[in-house]
This record gives sequence, C-alpha cells and structure tokens, in this order.
Amino acid sequence: MSPLLEVKDLQVQFAGRSMLATAVNEFSLNIEPGESVGLVGESGCGKTTTGLAIMRLLPPNGKISGGSVTFEGVDLASLPEKEMRRVRGKGVALIPQDPLSSLNPTMKIGRQIGEGLRIHEGASEAEARTRALEVLEMVEMPSPSERLDQYPFELSGGLRQRVIIAMALVCKPRLLIADEPTTALDVTIQAQILDIIDRLRSELNMGLLLITHDMGVIAGRTDRVVVMYAGKRAEGASTDDLFGSMRHPYSQALLASMPNLENATKHELVSIAGMPPDLTKQVVGCPFEPRCSHAQDRCRNEDPGLTFEGDHSYACFYPVNGPAKVVIRGDALATTARSRKEIIQVKNLVKEFPIKGGLIRHKVGAIQAVSNVSFSIAEGETFGLVGESGCGKTTIGRMLVGIETLTSGEIYFNDRLVTSKNLKFTREEYRDRQMMFQDPYSSLNPRMSVNDIIGEPLQIQHQGTKAEQQQRIYELLDIVGLNRMAASRYPHEFSGGQRQRIGLARALALNPKLIVADEPVSALDVSVQAQILNLMKNLQRERSLSYVFVSHDLAVVYYMADSIAVMYLGKIVEIGDAESVFRTPAHPYTQGLLDAVPVPDPEEARKKRGIQVKGELPSPVNPPSGCRFRTRCPREQDICAEVEPPMVSFGERHMAACHFPLRTPVQISS
Repeated sequence: MSPLLEVKDLQVQFAGRSMLATAVNEFSLNIEPGESVGLVGESGCGKTTTGLAIMRLLPPNGKISGGSVTFEGVDLASLPEKEMRRVRGKGVALIPQDPLSSLNPTMKIGRQIGEGLRIHEGASEAEARTRALEVLEMVEMPSPSERLDQYPFELSGGLRQRVIIAMALVCKPRLLIADEPTTALDVTIQAQILDIIDRLRSELNMGLLLITHDMGVIAGRTDRVVVMYAGKRAEGASTDDLFGSMRHPYSQALLASMPNLENATKHELVSIAGMPPDLTKQVVGCPFEPRCSHAQDRCRNEDPGLTFEGDHSYACFYPVNGPAKVVIRGDALATTARSRKEIIQVKNLVKEFPIKGGLIRHKVGAIQAVSNVSFSIAEGETFGLVGESGCGKTTIGRMLVGIETLTSGEIYFNDRLVTSKNLKFTREEYRDRQMMFQDPYSSLNPRMSVNDIIGEPLQIQHQGTKAEQQQRIYELLDIVGLNRMAASRYPHEFSGGQRQRIGLARALALNPKLIVADEPVSALDVSVQAQILNLMKNLQRERSLSYVFVSHDLAVVYYMADSIAVMYLGKIVEIGDAESVFRTPAHPYTQGLLDAVPVPDPEEARKKRGIQVKGELPSPVNPPSGCRFRTRCPREQDICAEVEPPMVSFGERHMAACHFPLRTPVQISS
C-alpha cells in the first residue's frame, strides 16, 4: 500500500540578484493516511519551505528544482497549475503560520470559510453557509452562528486560529499541513487548538504534517518525527524512539534547550552556539559541524549521509545515545533577592481604557485592564507576571516604566512616588526604568541603523561625548553577543533572536535598575530562546538588575523568576515565590496554566491531553461577577458568582484568591 504523501529527494531553490539559495536539499518524507508526522527544526532550516513546496505555493523566486512530491499517486511537483488548483484545499489543505495576515479583513468569516466549498464543489451561498457553520462547530468555536457575520479583527488570536482550521477542513481534505499553528498563542489556547487538530485527524482519518520548532508540541501529538537542519533530514524516527534514543547531536541540543516542566530546575539552559549555515554557498561536510560539540576532522570534509537502524535514520558519523544528561548548577543561578532593598512598590493599581460612542464620542463604558493590583519587587529580583493575553500583564509593565498612565493607585520606585502628575523628575530617574518590547522588529525603527538605535538614548540623555557614546555602543554590542560590524546594519538584516539582542542592548544603554521584558522570547526558536534567557540571567547577576518578566509560559517564567504573580482578567489570583507557586499551586487557574504547557516527553504529554483551561477569556468590558475565573473553573459553585474571593495565605509570601483552592490555607499567627 503506497503512502498518502511521498516526498522524495526534494530540492527547492530561491533565486536572488546574484545568488541561488538551496533551501531544501534532497529531502524525503512519507505520511500514511491518519498518521501525524512532526517536522521540527530552527527557523531557516527549510520546514515551511517544504510545506509550501508540497502545496506548490512557493513565492515567485522559488522553484522545485529536483525530486518529486507524490500525493495519492500523483506527482504534484510536475502537475499543471490548473490541475494543482483542484488539489489545494480539497486534497491537501494548509493552516498557515499567521492567522490574521491569512484572513481577508474585508470579508465576513462565514463567507471566507465557505469560499473553498463554492470553488471546489460548486455549492450555493446557502449550502456554503450551512457547511461553514458545521465546521465552526467541529473546531469548537464559541457561539458559532454569531461568528459567521463577524470580521477577523473582531476575534481573538485563538478564535482566528479556529477560523483558519475551519477553512482548511471545509472540503474534507485527506492531508493537512499545519505550519506553526500555535506559535504566538497562549499555552491554554495552544492546548485547545492541538486537541482539536488531534480529534479531527482521528475522526476524518486525515494525514497531518505538523511543522514546529517546539519539541514539546510534537511530543504528544505525532506518530513520527523528522528533524530538519540546513534543508536536509538530520534524523527521523517514531516519536517515542526519537525522544528516548535520539542519535543526532542537533536533536539532542534542541531538546536540551527547552525549559522542562517535568524536570524543572534553575540550571543554565543549553544553547546551540553559532548560526545555521549560509545556504547561498555550497556546504562541504556535515552542515551542523561548526556548531557541534562532537565534530571531528571527518565531519568537516565528508557529508555523513543517512544511516538506518531499522526505521530510525540519522545523518551523523558520531551519533549520541539519547537525550543529554543535564548537569545541574541550580543554586548558582538562584538569587536571595528578598533579603535586599525593595526597588518597586505597587499599591492598588487600576487602569481603565474608556470606550467612546455616540455622535459626540462620549464615554459609554470602560475596559477594565488592571483592577486593584499590589506587589513589590526587590533589587536584583526577577518578578514574573504570567497569564493569558488580555489579562493585563503588558499594561502593568507599561505603567511601571511610565509609558502608560494610571487610572488610580500608586507606584513607588526607590521609595519615591513616580505616578503623580504634580511631581517633577530628573533625567536620571527616567532612565532607571527601561522596556524590552515583545516584537523586536516593530519596536526598532527600520530607517535607523543599529548604531543609531542603541545610541539614541545616550544622545537624548546627553551621556558623554560622541566618541564616548560610540565606545558605549560597541561595549553594548559586545555585552549582548553581537559583532561590532552589526552597528552599521539595519533591523531587517537580522534574525529574530539578533533583533531581540539589539532591543536588550538599547534597554541597557543607560544602565537602568529595572527592565520590563514583555514576552521577550515568545516567538523565538527554543535554541535562540535559551541564549536570550541565559544572557539575561548573566547580566542580572553582574549588574544586580531587577526584571519584570512578562509571559504566558510558566516554564520560561519559572526558569527566570524569583517571584511569580498569576494574573486573570486584570487581577492577581495567585502570588508568591517561584518554587511555591510552581511546585504547589493553590489556584485552579495556575494549575490549568501548568497543565497546558507542552512537555517534551511523549508519555507525559499523552497523559496531559485534554487537561486544560477550557473556553476563551471573558470580556474585560463586562467581567463576570464574584470570581472572574468562575466561568471556566472546574470547581465553581454558587458562592463564586456572588462573592469575590479574598486573598488568603498558603505559606510564607504565598497567597491566592479562591473559594475552593487546591490546597488548604495556612493560619498566620498575629
């Protein structure tokens, strides 16, 4: 029996002005009906290009220059474009990486979903609308009939992702290609989306190619895994076999780069040194050799080719034997921040954004972004703010550095009130608090060189002469691990991880005492993520920096933070030292966030399927009465709708607000 999809010796090239880049080189892959295959690797390794080549959706300068792509016995690589259009959507469907840019902003959801049915099967408008409603119900869309007449901008990221999946399934394809389907989503929504894809694959006997850089995502969701590097197959095996007895050093390094909830410690994360090879040049020998700790002379001169051990294949002369053994240096990374002076005190913080309407644009309501939040941060401490998108994390961060004004409440920095409009502040006080933004590309001026971007704060604050400012810029590039030649280049010339380093260098320019890092690694490969996290830790120890680390990923927050506050819909529902919150959570929402984090262990990941926070975040315009989490809480009872739960103690500095907590509160003697 032939496979559903057979990719054999695929080669894809992109033509530039004076060069030819081989993005995929002699790559092979099979998928059986109903089988889920994970394709994993860093950005630039050729994963997305492979998916687009299968769909024949390469950009104009890209072409399939060799090999075959056989789907149900037909070679798609040589199929005329007119016939290929009949395959796309009906035979093979794609879930693209960014749902917002993939949806037509001028078209209602129902019409977009039904478009494929009208094109491929000649369905009427009424038939297409009926089928659109059916697939929205299949993907567990809340209030599906109402969504048909909404536009993409009216939906959250998780709901837009459901729309994209519904569009892909409307014609009942036999093969689904999911390209990073959950990269920018909260862990709770990510778990829901992956569960939906799993269920639909099983029900429809559909083949699945799951493209991702996250080893945790593929662990419990795939039958087989293919690891890709520099356009080639580095390793391939069944999921259990690969995670249990991986053979390629690159696979081992990818897994070791991840903060792991199951074996969580404060040890320094493993990072992969260097960068993937330049594919515009011919690679001699093993492409991973410059970054491999096992490399020898033979690796520099010979291509290892594939070695087969049964169904397990790998391209390495000196294979490893299973996952890397972690050397724990935990206590060396821990801090004793609480014995130090408090640098930030936040008291009863409230932020509301007015909603205006009517002819004279008067206030008709308010978005309750932050509601009566209090906490403090010590010098040299990392304070983790964790929760889903829309819970108020970023808003708090922006208020801490003065980008956003307060509705009410107080913020003290070094015992000085910094939120009163009546007070005047010195330049020095302003530069002590800096921001590291979530999207390093949109926060860097594309028309300014790196030299000007990093040097701008120095010029505004009149720090030194031009020569001294230039020397400081070079020092900052050295600190964040960038070559000094980067100073003359522009943001678009750098990778995501390099741009994040530029953002960090700019934040460090004025020697601040506090840096608010807003989701600084959410969209990065795990290997680059490890480099950035380790760099931030090292700088903190050297400079006694305080961080506010904003993230939806508890595994990353645990690695970075000394204290953690869990936020839900504008309120802190649990707060305490990282060990207590992480090891012994008291609030059901905290436990739900922990359950949703992908675990890079197939057996553990399969156990966690279906254990998650259900549904979407309620509207902050009209939050639920009583406990705001009650509409999604498995322990909810009548009192939860009537009375807002107070904060109670579960240990020294560990508090949570829940009527029916997971642990028994402790009595604090007066």
